[in-house]
Amino acid sequence: MLQELDLEVQEHETLCVLGASGAGKSTLVRLLADLDAPQSGHIDRGEDPRRPALVPQSPDLFPWLTVAENIGLGGRYQANGGHFRPERVRELLVDLGIAELAGAMPAELSGGQAQRVALGRALAVDPGVVLLDEPFSALDPAIRADLQVWLRDVLTRVRISAVLVTHDVDEALTVADRIVYLDGPRGITAQWCPREDGTSRDEVLAHYRVGTVGAGL
Repeated sequence: MLQELDLEVQEHETLCVLGASGAGKSTLVRLLADLDAPQSGHIDRGEDPRRPALVPQSPDLFPWLTVAENIGLGGRYQANGGHFRPERVRELLVDLGIAELAGAMPAELSGGQAQRVALGRALAVDPGVVLLDEPFSALDPAIRADLQVWLRDVLTRVRISAVLVTHDVDEALTVADRIVYLDGPRGITAQWCPREDGTSRDEVLAHYRVGTVGAGL
């Protein structure tokens, strides 16, 4: 259960939410994605009418659609009508480094390629914020490390607000502008800005251990 949670995402910021299993990370993603409604409090999106877009742990691509068709899927829905440009699909294929796969079917893709397509599908509808729910957790470590660097580059170039939920400290340090530690009912108990303060992996892991010990008392 999430309580006393006060969290703000800045424009064009990549915010990473870390936390142990059961800390409420998945609940937070569902709230931000409008899949669940808060029992109290509210989510303020300001004056931006655009909907959030979710990149889940599993790409969930439609197997009968090509890569380009999967990326452009959001354009078929009336709710996205004012925020979708067909030419954006071609732009994203290039931006995401998968232009040569435009006509490929999902069954032909590697796990990393499929997640690139899932991100493209989210970005194609011009969301107010993109939500990434442990998008690389099922991939091999070597592939995951490369994609973390790639994700940081993409989010910087497209200049979009993003919330990345993960339990991977290295991923957080690679991708995020700001990292917060979510500790269940206690809310946010720490935050770091690794690109400004040089936060180390050991510093973040030390807080993980403190949170774990505290939860067991």
